[in-house]
Amino acid sequence: MGTLRRAAEGGAEGGMKGSHMDITSDDELEREAEGFKEQGNAFYVKKDYAEAFNFYTKAIDLCPKNASYYGNRAATLMMLSRYREALEDSQQAVRLDDTFMKGHMREGKCHLLLGNAMAASRCFQKVQELEPENSQVQQELKSAESILEFERLAEISFEKRDFRMVVFCMDRALQSASACHRFKVLKAECLALLGRYPEAQSVASDILRMDSTNGDALYVRGLCLYYEDCIDKAVQFFVQALRMAPDHEKARLACRNAKALKAKKEEGNKAFKEGSYEEAYDLYSEALTIDPNNIKTNAKLYCNRATVGSKLNKLDQAIEDCTKAIKLDETYIKAYMRRAQCYMDTEQYEEAVRDYEKVYQTEKTKEHKSLLKNAQLELKKSKRKDYYKVLGVEKNATEDEIKKAYRKRALMHHPDRHSGASAEVQKEEEKKFKEVGEAFTVLSDPKKKSRYDSGHDLEDDDMNMGLLHNNILKLFFVFSFEANSCKANLYLLLIIIC
Repeated sequence: MGTLRRAAEGGAEGGMKGSHMDITSDDELEREAEGFKEQGNAFYVKKDYAEAFNFYTKAIDLCPKNASYYGNRAATLMMLSRYREALEDSQQAVRLDDTFMKGHMREGKCHLLLGNAMAASRCFQKVQELEPENSQVQQELKSAESILEFERLAEISFEKRDFRMVVFCMDRALQSASACHRFKVLKAECLALLGRYPEAQSVASDILRMDSTNGDALYVRGLCLYYEDCIDKAVQFFVQALRMAPDHEKARLACRNAKALKAKKEEGNKAFKEGSYEEAYDLYSEALTIDPNNIKTNAKLYCNRATVGSKLNKLDQAIEDCTKAIKLDETYIKAYMRRAQCYMDTEQYEEAVRDYEKVYQTEKTKEHKSLLKNAQLELKKSKRKDYYKVLGVEKNATEDEIKKAYRKRALMHHPDRHSGASAEVQKEEEKKFKEVGEAFTVLSDPKKKSRYDSGHDLEDDDMNMGLLHNNILKLFFVFSFEANSCKANLYLLLIIIC
């Protein structure tokens, strides 16, 4: 550099000598730059790409118009996964030398890795023009065409809400475009829409580690939190995404939905606590229309509406709402519990047992065990003869009410009353007559009634003996017909003994 300075100070007289010194200095710079390039090559071979980058940079500083130096540094940057910088160096290399085949190839590869398949194709076509026999470029062109096709399929699938297909397409595209944030964000968004939140969060976090200002990745992080019903945190990410990308329409819409959903749900909760069940029911219904994609929150809303429905005695609707909640979130224990209780209230005991078994398998608590045992007991009881129904009384009927109902039913089904009926009718009435006797035998005996109510099995022999020894006299004196009373009583005795 001192030689250059002396040449600049030499004046007219030393013009020829100064020119000669300039040429000599350029040669020296080129030799020095070549030395740096060779050192860079040595480090590149050793896979010490950071040092190779430093020496290639020194070479470029000395000779900034040498295309191969930029090409070499681009190759190093690619090995360091700094593809955008590598793209810039590759583009500079081909600007300096449009016939630099490796420069065009590296530019194409950077475009491909970054997901710009159209630009990559143009670069590879240029390589084909320069080297028609180049076999590698044919494979690169196929990769670019594949990415374009997967992009096309993903766009169609997203419109159809076939998010699994979008994830598949993006996974295939990322095999060739591994540094494409756009593909990763689309994949993460669809994973979130599929309820695969940890995977979506992982993809978004990887992007944010490389680019903390990426609005799309911030949006996906917020979307995952929103769908996991962490609405306040979600809004923070949506706001941050809009700060980085003010025109991010998806973030704006999600932020608006999140705030509206939270407000409407809180209104419903408030109405429920105040006992305004009809209002709460309507508010939860309105909240369910805000965002069909928010699976977890909507599952809670359905369960909340089911709770209100049960308060309003809309038990069938409550069961339906619980079923919808479970369909959205199969792990939602509260929805199983609510539905099981509704099944119990509607005497659908098999269904109640099934739901309580699911709950107990998931959370083996004393409460859940007790609820399951109670449902199993009610199921067992439901499969026996319902003696209360046979007599037509409530389960809390008094002793007098049971006796009165018994007399009424016994007279109603007594064989003499149906002596003129067909054989089939007589047989049916005879059966009912026996059931009335059985029912009264059990329900009129405090011990048997207690055992019956608690679900214990009653042995048939014991029951028949009780009927024979304890109630025969009662039966004789119940029926008083104006004619054939002896015949009626004798027939009754024979029916009991048989």
